[in-house]
Amino acid sequence: MIPPAQHLLEESGIILPASPTAPPTAVRTIVRNPTSFRAARLGDRFIAFVLDTMVLFGLLAIVDAWVFMRWGRVEGTALSLTSASLLIAGILNTLILFAYGWLLEASVGATLGKAIVGIRVVRTGVRTALAASAIRNGLRVVDGLGFYLIGAVVAGCSRLHQRLGDICAGTAVVEGEFGPGIKLLTLALWIGTLAGAGWAVPRICSENAAQMPAYLNQVVVQVGSSESAAYLRVAGFRIDLRRTTASATARHM
Repeated sequence: MIPPAQHLLEESGIILPASPTAPPTAVRTIVRNPTSFRAARLGDRFIAFVLDTMVLFGLLAIVDAWVFMRWGRVEGTALSLTSASLLIAGILNTLILFAYGWLLEASVGATLGKAIVGIRVVRTGVRTALAASAIRNGLRVVDGLGFYLIGAVVAGCSRLHQRLGDICAGTAVVEGEFGPGIKLLTLALWIGTLAGAGWAVPRICSENAAQMPAYLNQVVVQVGSSESAAYLRVAGFRIDLRRTTASATARHM
C-alpha cells in the first residue's frame, strides 16, 4: 500500500519511486491479469492429454508387469492375479498418475505432452506451485468422470478454458512455447519411455518369478489360453475369445 501523498513526493523527485518486484520465473508465473495471456485451445490440450496418456501407459505397463509377475501366480499359460497383486498395482498406479502431473507441472509448468504441444500451466492465485498443482491434479478424479466429460464441459464454458481443477486450484493452461533444446529433450524422453516399456515388459514377464503373498492371496483375475481360445476369468465370470470364429461368449461359472 502506498502511504498518503507518497506519489506527490515521487513526482517531485524528493524520493525515488519504489522499484517493482522482479517477476518470478516463467515456470512459476503468477498471472494477475489472465487476459494478458492466450488461453490454450482445447484441441491442443486434448493432444497433450493423448501424448501424456501414452507415456503413462508405458510407465504403468512396466510397473504392472513387475507387480503381477512378483505377486501373482503363473501356471502353464495362465496368469492368476491375487488380491495382493491388484491392490499393490492399484496403489502404485495411483501414485504414478498423480505424481507425474503434480511434480512436472509444479517444477517446470508442463508435462511431457504439454511441452511437446507448446502449452504450460500458470497460476492465477496466491497458492504455491506445489499446492496449486496438487489441487489441480487431485481434482482430475472429478473432471475425468465420463471420459473427461465434466472437465470438457466446464472448460468449454470458461473464458480461460479452465476445468474444475483449474478453477479450484487457481491455475490456467496458456500458450507458451518452449525452447528448441527443451522440446527436443522432451520428445526424446517421450520416445525413450515408450521404447523402454516395449523392451522391458517382455523381459519382466519372461522371468516368471511369481511368488504367492502371505496375505490377500485369493485369486481374483485369471488370464490364460487353450488350444482354441483365450479366456479372462473375473470372480465368477469367464469370457472366452475363440480363435476360430473371433467371437466372444460369456458364461457364469
